Amino acid sequence: MKAVELDKAYNPKDFEDRIYEDWKSNGFFLPKEGEGPSFTIVMPPPNVTGILHMGHALNNQLQDTLVRYHRMCGEPSLWLPGTDHAGIATQHVVERQLAQKGLRRQDLGREKFIEETWKVKDRHHATISKQLEKIGSSCDWSRERFTMDEGLSKAVREAFVTLYERKLIYKGNYLVNYCPHCGTALADDEVEHKNLPGKLYQVSYPYAEGEGSITVATTRPETMFGDVAVAVNPADERYAHLIGTSVILPLANKRIPIIADSYVDMEFGTGMVKITPAHDPNDWAIGQRHDLETVNILNPDGTLNENVPEAYRNLDVAIARKRVVADLASEGYLLGEADHNHDVGHCYRCSTVIEPYLSEQWFVSMRQMADKALGAWKDGKISFYAKRWENTYSHWLENIRDWCISRQLWWGHRIPVWYCSDCGHMMVEREDPTSCSKCGSAHIEQDTDVLDTWFSSWLWPFSTLGWPESTPDLKKFFPTTTLVTGYDIIFFWVSRMIMASLEFLGEVPFRDIYITGLVRDKQGRKMSKSLGNGIDPLEVVDLYGADAMKFTLCYMAAQGQDILIDMDSFKLGSRFANKMWNATRFLLMNLEGRELVPVDRSNLGVMDQWMYHQVNDAAAKVSTAIEGYRFNDAAQAIYDVFWNDFCDWYVEATKHALSTKGEDERNRQVSVMLDLLATLMRLMHPFVSFITEEIYGKLPNTTGHIIDAAYPVYCDENRYSDAKNMVDAMQEFVRGVRSLRSELQIGAERKLHVSFRPDTGFVATDFVKEHIGLISTFIGASRLDVDTEHTASIEKAVPVAGPGFEAFVFVRDAIDVEQEISRIEEDLAKTEKSLEGTLKKLSNEQFIANAKEVAIEKEKGKRTEFEEKLEKGRKHLQLLRSL
Repeated sequence: MKAVELDKAYNPKDFEDRIYEDWKSNGFFLPKEGEGPSFTIVMPPPNVTGILHMGHALNNQLQDTLVRYHRMCGEPSLWLPGTDHAGIATQHVVERQLAQKGLRRQDLGREKFIEETWKVKDRHHATISKQLEKIGSSCDWSRERFTMDEGLSKAVREAFVTLYERKLIYKGNYLVNYCPHCGTALADDEVEHKNLPGKLYQVSYPYAEGEGSITVATTRPETMFGDVAVAVNPADERYAHLIGTSVILPLANKRIPIIADSYVDMEFGTGMVKITPAHDPNDWAIGQRHDLETVNILNPDGTLNENVPEAYRNLDVAIARKRVVADLASEGYLLGEADHNHDVGHCYRCSTVIEPYLSEQWFVSMRQMADKALGAWKDGKISFYAKRWENTYSHWLENIRDWCISRQLWWGHRIPVWYCSDCGHMMVEREDPTSCSKCGSAHIEQDTDVLDTWFSSWLWPFSTLGWPESTPDLKKFFPTTTLVTGYDIIFFWVSRMIMASLEFLGEVPFRDIYITGLVRDKQGRKMSKSLGNGIDPLEVVDLYGADAMKFTLCYMAAQGQDILIDMDSFKLGSRFANKMWNATRFLLMNLEGRELVPVDRSNLGVMDQWMYHQVNDAAAKVSTAIEGYRFNDAAQAIYDVFWNDFCDWYVEATKHALSTKGEDERNRQVSVMLDLLATLMRLMHPFVSFITEEIYGKLPNTTGHIIDAAYPVYCDENRYSDAKNMVDAMQEFVRGVRSLRSELQIGAERKLHVSFRPDTGFVATDFVKEHIGLISTFIGASRLDVDTEHTASIEKAVPVAGPGFEAFVFVRDAIDVEQEISRIEEDLAKTEKSLEGTLKKLSNEQFIANAKEVAIEKEKGKRTEFEEKLEKGRKHLQLLRSL
């Protein structure tokens, strides 16, 4: 047989792009036809204007591992990709581009602006798709979806109208979170709270009748123009006599009442709280209980409106606050101010401070759906990995509030509601009406708001499969199997998908929910643009290859833990891929003149049996780990079986056989090695997909593509327990001798004389006798005696003990002991002197007082290093002196 060659050096750039196009063009990403249960994942859709970061890479690489595994297991497997229109984020991108031209969206008008946004979407979408292909994502591109494509838009309409018909969607004038920069309302869970330093101001409110005043504490004095009352706790004896009286609002000369409400904290500030229902959610609740008026003091852009005195109108909140504080001070109303840290809500998209804002919005009533979602979890219909995330899920659902779904944007799904200009009738329709259904007028206008982006995303597991139509894909692939996502959108997305699925289809959308950890830098910091510590996945691919990135991420993805990496971390995966390449290259180079023969399981050597046993055991470990979403355990299993078992032991053993045996045995050995190598490639494919495909295609004993091959499964006939026990025992012997060689610093070029003494009944006695040449190679021995009678002289030999045996190493035959003793004594003396200098520094009070912390820690490190070196050297010396 002619040798098949791999390039001398592993270079993923030579084949990764080629292989991906081959997979794609041959339709390997499409689910196979089959009657059995399917495996389905819907890709969490990245924002269409974003670029992939390392968190996306982790998420998609884990999904790719899962789908490749289940695909090879013969299950009809679908990984459905797509992107999200990302209403606020995408509109920001387009508005920034317009601003560079000196334009605003209003200059273009709604229709033209949306046209421009679609163009931006198309450009960015192409970039994201290319990135996903570059990292090897084997998703079914023929089924790719976008949250504003025709089918999903129809699903959004159907969901809105159905919920409205079920009285689960309503419109109301409520206090909402409002971002002045984005110009839109936000849901509660779209607000990020940051603890920031501020001021607590004490303001005097004069009595409406008589002399004197009360003192109110506030962190936002500019909102006082929206005050409609001052509240005290009814149990607060200090102020009981004031309940029912009135005070004058400073700077506005407005009369407001003093009321009693148990919400007021008697210990905070003065125990008196200004009530501003239009600008504080707690005040809103108090206002509802006491039937107070609401006074909105803000314009949509966050400036103060006509409901404030003229001097403050059209001022930004921050500027207005400074002016109000200055005026309160000048007119004698400001009694004091103190530093005060408090939580401040920020927009999750642009980080602008959120303003509570009274406006008319659309809401989804959540309690009924949340109870169904809680019930599904309690009944065990969904499982979280790691389990602790179930607490996040249940806590949010138990404390859920109605969802504000309207957004004051142009990019997104228009709310399917129309108003008649003539009779005022409101229509909620699945299809665009042409006239008023009540009076017949053609003067109708659609609601100008769009739906929250998450309103389309919560339909993702079934809208992508064709709902509301009963499509073949919906019947075959729904419910989906697994969701892989980040913890930060458990409430944004995961919980809502479960609620929507139960509401519209009566079952959960997926069974398993794997929550990835965060990808952080080596210091444990979250990767961000501001810190400049992010890692571009494409740079990793360019430097190391997609397989190196994927394997490293899987290897480090311990369930429930964050991943701490830097660019050098990916050398782990790169080294592993190089090991695969070089081991294969060695085998292929030994095919010249060999003849492949059928692998005869009845004619396997002990090492062959052991290797089949190890591969069989690894197949069981990998399958168990993947089924339990323990990606790191699965990656560790393939690393161990390939690098440690196959390369370090089996290949080394076969090298000996190929150099010492006859033609028939060489042909048999090569055939077995190729069979094992092909099986290992299939076992490793979900984790290192490109290189396994490239190697598999070069092996003379394989046909077809590895992506389409069967995954190795555990079977009893591949268990060789006797061979396992024999080789394990042999390895204990070899490791013991190697450890001694390392401890005594005996170089690999120095050959050893070793006497091996097995106990009676030792499982590997015959194996050692029959493989003296092989084991001598493992331990670097020029002479290996098997002393079953325990009669050979062992004088001056160093013992190595193990379970069921003793070995004796004649060290004096390999090294000059006296010379080695002299060298170590000299080295110990130098180390003792270095330690003395370090201890002197650390005991110097002036050094400790004046040196930088890093310098002190450096000296402490040196002390530890020197002490460990001395301890090791003294043991070494003691051992040598005993010879």
